[in-house]
Amino acid sequence: MEDIVLSFTDYLIALLFGIVEGITEWLPISSTGHMIILDEIFKLNVSPAFFDLYLVVIQVGAILAVIILFWNEIWPFGKKNNKHPLSVSGFGSYIKKDKFILWFKILVACIPAAVVGVLLDDIIDSIFYNCWVVAIALMTIGIAFIIIERNLKLKRKRPRVQRLEDITFKDAFIIGLFQLIAAVFPGSSRSGSTIIGSLIIGISRNIAARFTFFLAIPVMLGASLLKIIKYEGGCSSGEIVLLIIGLVSAFFVSLFAIKGLMGYIKKHDFTGFGWYRIVLGTVVVICGLFGLIN
Repeated sequence: MEDIVLSFTDYLIALLFGIVEGITEWLPISSTGHMIILDEIFKLNVSPAFFDLYLVVIQVGAILAVIILFWNEIWPFGKKNNKHPLSVSGFGSYIKKDKFILWFKILVACIPAAVVGVLLDDIIDSIFYNCWVVAIALMTIGIAFIIIERNLKLKRKRPRVQRLEDITFKDAFIIGLFQLIAAVFPGSSRSGSTIIGSLIIGISRNIAARFTFFLAIPVMLGASLLKIIKYEGGCSSGEIVLLIIGLVSAFFVSLFAIKGLMGYIKKHDFTGFGWYRIVLGTVVVICGLFGLIN
Protein backbone atom coordinates (compact mmCIF):
# COMPACT_ATOMS: atom_id res chain seq x y z
CA MET A 1 0.00 0.00 0.00
CA GLU A 2 1.04 3.65 -0.44
CA ASP A 3 3.06 5.09 2.43
CA ILE A 4 1.39 7.56 4.76
CA VAL A 5 3.34 10.79 5.06
CA LEU A 6 4.57 10.98 8.64
CA SER A 7 6.55 13.77 10.24
CA PHE A 8 9.28 13.58 12.85
CA THR A 9 6.66 14.77 15.34
CA ASP A 10 4.59 11.63 14.69
CA TYR A 11 7.54 9.46 15.67
CA LEU A 12 8.02 11.48 18.85
CA ILE A 13 4.32 11.08 19.67
CA ALA A 14 4.61 7.32 19.07
CA LEU A 15 7.51 7.30 21.52
CA LEU A 16 5.45 9.23 24.07
CA PHE A 17 2.54 6.80 23.76
CA GLY A 18 4.92 3.89 24.29
CA ILE A 19 6.37 5.50 27.41
CA VAL A 20 2.93 6.18 28.88
CA GLU A 21 1.82 2.62 28.03
CA GLY A 22 4.88 1.17 29.75
CA ILE A 23 4.11 3.07 32.94
CA THR A 24 0.33 2.93 33.15
CA GLU A 25 -0.15 -0.69 32.05
CA TRP A 26 1.43 -1.97 35.26
CA LEU A 27 0.56 0.70 37.78
CA PRO A 28 -3.12 0.38 38.80
CA ILE A 29 -4.03 3.77 37.36
CA SER A 30 -5.63 2.81 34.01
CA SER A 31 -3.71 2.97 30.77
CA THR A 32 -7.00 3.64 28.95
CA GLY A 33 -7.69 6.83 30.91
CA HIS A 34 -4.24 8.16 30.19
CA MET A 35 -4.38 7.21 26.51
CA ILE A 36 -7.68 9.03 26.02
CA ILE A 37 -6.27 12.24 27.48
CA LEU A 38 -2.98 11.85 25.63
CA ASP A 39 -4.78 11.29 22.33
CA GLU A 40 -6.67 14.55 22.74
CA ILE A 41 -3.42 16.45 23.26
CA PHE A 42 -1.19 14.66 20.75
CA LYS A 43 -2.63 13.27 17.53
CA LEU A 44 -0.89 10.67 15.39
CA ASN A 45 -1.33 11.14 11.64
CA VAL A 46 -2.96 7.74 11.18
CA SER A 47 -6.45 6.35 10.58
CA PRO A 48 -8.73 5.65 13.58
CA ALA A 49 -8.63 1.92 12.74
CA PHE A 50 -4.84 1.83 12.79
CA PHE A 51 -4.70 3.87 16.00
CA ASP A 52 -6.97 1.36 17.75
CA LEU A 53 -4.66 -1.40 16.53
CA TYR A 54 -1.62 0.58 17.64
CA LEU A 55 -2.84 1.04 21.21
CA VAL A 56 -3.38 -2.69 21.64
CA VAL A 57 -0.33 -3.99 19.80
CA ILE A 58 2.20 -1.82 21.68
CA GLN A 59 1.08 -3.69 24.79
CA VAL A 60 3.11 -6.61 23.47
CA GLY A 61 6.23 -4.62 24.33
CA ALA A 62 5.02 -4.28 27.90
CA ILE A 63 4.27 -8.01 28.04
CA LEU A 64 7.78 -8.90 26.90
CA ALA A 65 9.11 -6.99 29.91
CA VAL A 66 7.08 -9.20 32.26
CA ILE A 67 8.26 -12.36 30.53
CA ILE A 68 11.91 -11.35 30.82
CA LEU A 69 11.75 -10.10 34.41
CA PHE A 70 9.87 -13.13 35.74
CA TRP A 71 11.20 -15.79 33.36
CA ASN A 72 12.43 -18.08 36.15
CA GLU A 73 9.06 -17.88 37.87
CA ILE A 74 6.93 -18.72 34.84
CA TRP A 75 8.97 -20.95 32.50
CA PRO A 76 7.69 -24.52 33.14
CA PHE A 77 10.56 -26.52 31.61
CA GLY A 78 14.13 -27.39 32.61
CA LYS A 79 16.07 -29.35 35.19
CA LYS A 80 17.78 -26.36 36.78
CA ASN A 81 16.04 -25.21 39.97
CA ASN A 82 13.28 -27.74 39.37
CA LYS A 83 12.06 -28.33 42.92
CA HIS A 84 8.85 -30.05 41.79
CA PRO A 85 9.63 -32.27 38.77
CA LEU A 86 6.86 -34.36 37.27
CA SER A 87 9.13 -37.42 37.65
CA VAL A 88 12.63 -38.08 38.97
CA SER A 89 13.93 -39.20 35.57
CA GLY A 90 13.12 -39.10 31.88
CA PHE A 91 11.13 -36.36 30.15
CA GLY A 92 9.14 -35.68 33.31
CA SER A 93 12.27 -34.50 35.09
CA TYR A 94 12.33 -31.48 32.74
CA ILE A 95 8.77 -30.48 33.61
CA LYS A 96 8.26 -28.09 36.52
CA LYS A 97 4.96 -29.26 37.92
CA ASP A 98 4.43 -26.22 40.14
CA LYS A 99 4.87 -23.87 37.18
CA PHE A 100 2.36 -25.83 35.10
CA ILE A 101 -0.15 -25.67 37.93
CA LEU A 102 0.41 -21.90 38.13
CA TRP A 103 -0.34 -21.59 34.41
CA PHE A 104 -3.51 -23.66 34.79
CA LYS A 105 -4.62 -21.19 37.48
CA ILE A 106 -3.78 -18.26 35.20
CA LEU A 107 -5.87 -19.81 32.41
CA VAL A 108 -8.78 -20.30 34.81
CA ALA A 109 -8.55 -16.60 35.71
CA CYS A 110 -8.61 -15.72 31.99
CA ILE A 111 -11.89 -17.52 31.26
CA PRO A 112 -14.43 -14.79 32.22
CA ALA A 113 -12.73 -11.96 30.33
CA ALA A 114 -11.85 -14.18 27.37
CA VAL A 115 -15.44 -15.28 26.86
CA VAL A 116 -16.82 -11.75 27.12
CA GLY A 117 -14.01 -10.29 25.01
CA VAL A 118 -14.51 -12.69 22.12
CA LEU A 119 -18.30 -12.42 22.11
CA LEU A 120 -18.88 -8.77 22.98
CA ASP A 121 -15.66 -6.86 22.21
CA ASP A 122 -17.13 -4.57 19.53
CA ILE A 123 -20.38 -4.03 21.43
CA ILE A 124 -18.55 -3.09 24.63
CA ASP A 125 -16.34 -0.60 22.78
CA SER A 126 -19.33 1.07 21.11
CA ILE A 127 -21.34 1.40 24.34
CA PHE A 128 -18.79 2.03 27.08
CA TYR A 129 -15.75 3.58 25.40
CA ASN A 130 -16.37 7.23 26.25
CA CYS A 131 -14.98 9.76 28.70
CA TRP A 132 -17.90 9.47 31.16
CA VAL A 133 -17.56 5.73 31.68
CA VAL A 134 -13.79 6.07 31.93
CA ALA A 135 -14.08 8.85 34.53
CA ILE A 136 -16.59 6.91 36.64
CA ALA A 137 -14.46 3.77 36.46
CA LEU A 138 -11.31 5.68 37.40
CA MET A 139 -12.91 7.22 40.47
CA THR A 140 -14.83 4.10 41.54
CA ILE A 141 -11.75 1.88 41.55
CA GLY A 142 -9.80 4.68 43.23
CA ILE A 143 -12.34 4.91 46.05
CA ALA A 144 -12.31 1.11 46.34
CA PHE A 145 -8.52 1.13 46.81
CA ILE A 146 -8.77 3.69 49.61
CA ILE A 147 -11.59 1.88 51.43
CA ILE A 148 -10.00 -1.58 51.12
CA GLU A 149 -6.58 -0.40 52.31
CA ARG A 150 -8.12 1.39 55.30
CA ASN A 151 -10.05 -1.74 56.25
CA LEU A 152 -6.91 -3.85 55.99
CA LYS A 153 -5.08 -1.45 58.29
CA LEU A 154 -7.90 -1.52 60.82
CA LYS A 155 -8.09 -5.32 60.83
CA ARG A 156 -4.30 -5.76 60.92
CA LYS A 157 -4.86 -9.27 59.67
CA ARG A 158 -2.04 -11.21 58.02
CA PRO A 159 -2.94 -11.98 54.38
CA ARG A 160 -4.10 -15.56 53.85
CA VAL A 161 -1.96 -16.03 50.73
CA GLN A 162 1.75 -15.21 50.99
CA ARG A 163 3.07 -17.38 48.13
CA LEU A 164 2.04 -17.84 44.52
CA GLU A 165 1.56 -21.58 44.99
CA ASP A 166 -0.97 -20.91 47.76
CA ILE A 167 -3.40 -19.28 45.32
CA THR A 168 -6.20 -21.78 44.77
CA PHE A 169 -8.17 -22.38 41.58
CA LYS A 170 -11.14 -20.75 43.32
CA ASP A 171 -9.01 -17.69 44.09
CA ALA A 172 -7.89 -17.56 40.45
CA PHE A 173 -11.46 -17.65 39.14
CA ILE A 174 -12.55 -14.89 41.54
CA ILE A 175 -9.64 -12.73 40.37
CA GLY A 176 -10.75 -13.48 36.81
CA LEU A 177 -14.23 -12.16 37.64
CA PHE A 178 -12.68 -8.91 38.86
CA GLN A 179 -10.67 -8.73 35.67
CA LEU A 180 -13.99 -8.90 33.86
CA ILE A 181 -14.79 -5.46 35.29
CA ALA A 182 -11.86 -4.01 33.36
CA ALA A 183 -12.83 -5.93 30.24
CA VAL A 184 -16.28 -4.31 30.25
CA PHE A 185 -15.63 -0.84 31.67
CA PRO A 186 -12.71 1.13 30.15
CA GLY A 187 -10.82 3.05 32.79
CA SER A 188 -11.23 0.40 35.46
CA SER A 189 -7.64 -0.78 34.85
CA ARG A 190 -6.96 -4.48 34.43
CA SER A 191 -4.23 -4.40 37.05
CA GLY A 192 -6.32 -2.23 39.36
CA SER A 193 -9.36 -4.51 39.21
CA THR A 194 -7.42 -7.74 39.71
CA ILE A 195 -5.32 -6.33 42.55
CA ILE A 196 -8.47 -5.14 44.34
CA GLY A 197 -10.04 -8.57 43.92
CA SER A 198 -6.88 -10.20 45.25
CA LEU A 199 -6.74 -7.97 48.32
CA ILE A 200 -10.40 -8.60 49.12
CA ILE A 201 -9.93 -12.39 49.17
CA GLY A 202 -6.83 -12.21 51.35
CA ILE A 203 -3.87 -12.22 48.96
CA SER A 204 -0.81 -10.17 49.92
CA ARG A 205 0.07 -7.07 47.90
CA ASN A 206 3.27 -8.60 46.54
CA ILE A 207 1.59 -11.79 45.35
CA ALA A 208 -1.43 -9.87 44.04
CA ALA A 209 0.84 -7.75 41.85
CA ARG A 210 2.83 -10.77 40.66
CA PHE A 211 -0.25 -12.78 39.72
CA THR A 212 -1.66 -9.73 37.94
CA PHE A 213 1.53 -9.43 35.88
CA PHE A 214 1.42 -13.11 34.91
CA LEU A 215 -2.29 -12.93 34.12
CA ALA A 216 -1.57 -10.11 31.70
CA ILE A 217 0.54 -12.34 29.46
CA PRO A 218 -2.24 -14.46 27.87
CA VAL A 219 -4.87 -11.72 28.23
CA MET A 220 -2.96 -8.98 26.45
CA LEU A 221 -1.39 -11.26 23.87
CA GLY A 222 -4.88 -12.59 23.13
CA ALA A 223 -6.31 -9.06 22.85
CA SER A 224 -3.53 -8.06 20.48
CA LEU A 225 -4.10 -11.14 18.33
CA LEU A 226 -7.85 -10.44 18.21
CA LYS A 227 -7.25 -6.85 17.08
CA ILE A 228 -4.79 -7.97 14.41
CA ILE A 229 -7.26 -10.54 13.07
CA LYS A 230 -10.08 -7.98 12.96
CA TYR A 231 -7.94 -5.24 11.43
CA GLU A 232 -8.82 -4.71 7.78
CA GLY A 233 -6.10 -3.41 5.52
CA GLY A 234 -2.35 -3.44 5.64
CA CYS A 235 0.18 -1.16 7.25
CA SER A 236 2.42 1.28 5.47
CA SER A 237 6.15 1.30 6.17
CA GLY A 238 5.63 4.45 8.23
CA GLU A 239 2.96 2.80 10.37
CA ILE A 240 5.20 -0.21 10.93
CA VAL A 241 7.91 2.13 12.22
CA LEU A 242 5.36 3.68 14.59
CA LEU A 243 4.49 0.23 15.93
CA ILE A 244 8.15 -0.63 16.44
CA ILE A 245 8.81 2.64 18.30
CA GLY A 246 5.79 2.05 20.52
CA LEU A 247 6.72 -1.58 21.21
CA VAL A 248 10.35 -0.86 22.06
CA SER A 249 9.65 2.15 24.26
CA ALA A 250 6.84 0.35 26.11
CA PHE A 251 9.19 -2.59 26.70
CA PHE A 252 12.04 -0.62 28.26
CA VAL A 253 9.80 1.65 30.32
CA SER A 254 7.86 -1.38 31.58
CA LEU A 255 11.07 -2.88 32.95
CA PHE A 256 11.51 0.13 35.23
CA ALA A 257 7.80 0.50 36.03
CA ILE A 258 7.43 -3.11 37.17
CA LYS A 259 10.58 -3.03 39.28
CA GLY A 260 9.50 0.29 40.73
CA LEU A 261 6.04 -0.98 41.68
CA MET A 262 7.41 -4.13 43.32
CA GLY A 263 9.83 -2.02 45.34
CA TYR A 264 7.10 0.49 46.23
CA ILE A 265 4.62 -2.01 47.64
CA LYS A 266 7.23 -3.46 49.97
CA LYS A 267 6.89 -0.31 52.07
CA HIS A 268 3.61 1.25 50.95
CA ASP A 269 0.03 0.30 50.17
CA PHE A 270 -2.18 1.23 47.17
CA THR A 271 -3.90 4.24 48.78
CA GLY A 272 -1.80 6.73 46.83
CA PHE A 273 -2.89 5.15 43.56
CA GLY A 274 -6.50 5.47 44.71
CA TRP A 275 -6.20 9.23 45.20
CA TYR A 276 -4.38 9.58 41.89
CA ARG A 277 -7.23 7.80 40.10
CA ILE A 278 -9.80 10.11 41.68
CA VAL A 279 -7.86 13.19 40.56
CA LEU A 280 -7.43 11.79 37.04
CA GLY A 281 -11.12 10.89 36.86
CA THR A 282 -11.99 14.45 37.85
CA VAL A 283 -9.73 15.79 35.10
CA VAL A 284 -11.48 13.56 32.56
CA VAL A 285 -14.90 14.84 33.71
CA ILE A 286 -13.79 18.47 33.42
CA CYS A 287 -12.36 17.84 29.95
CA GLY A 288 -15.62 16.13 28.95
CA LEU A 289 -17.76 19.01 30.21
CA PHE A 290 -15.74 21.51 28.20
CA GLY A 291 -15.90 19.30 25.12
CA LEU A 292 -12.17 18.67 25.10
CA ILE A 293 -12.67 14.89 24.94
CA ASN A 294 -15.58 12.63 23.95
